Amino acid sequence: MNATFFIRLKAFMYDYILLFLYLVLLFIVNVFLFPGLQNFFSGSLITAQLTGFIMVTLPISIYFIISDSNIIGQSFGKKKARIQVVGENGESPSVFRITCRTILKFLPWELSHFLVYRLVSIGDGDVPVTYYLIGGLVYLLMFIYIGTAIFTKKKQSLYDLLTKTYVIRENTRPNQ
Repeated sequence: MNATFFIRLKAFMYDYILLFLYLVLLFIVNVFLFPGLQNFFSGSLITAQLTGFIMVTLPISIYFIISDSNIIGQSFGKKKARIQVVGENGESPSVFRITCRTILKFLPWELSHFLVYRLVSIGDGDVPVTYYLIGGLVYLLMFIYIGTAIFTKKKQSLYDLLTKTYVIRENTRPNQ
């Protein structure tokens, strides 16, 4: 049986506990142990964004890639919520497939980071139209991701549809 949006949200909230603890650790490291790391965020936009990606997005993405792929099979949150990501035949997806899924899943998040770095850098200046378009794209993707997870027959988000994955309750196969 396919996992509903609310069960998926519950799993993400469990995972978010781990992500929050990681972010707290990152804050402690950046503020108290190695405050010099903050200099990477005050330089060029490219350096700041790359640093943020390496410190936040990449480790979190790797967590989901390793957890949800055939390496482990379930993230902490999915295990607690008793759901898992599977391929078309009910198998644990490959690292490649989950990597593609994770990139698509976190695309709105990374686009919003891109936008925030640029908005902070322009200060009180005029906001370029392209920034409004990127902001609109972030909200559009989030709306589509949530809407497809709620309203599609197999409860697949857009990134699941594109990567041919399903989020199902444990020990069930995708409804064909």
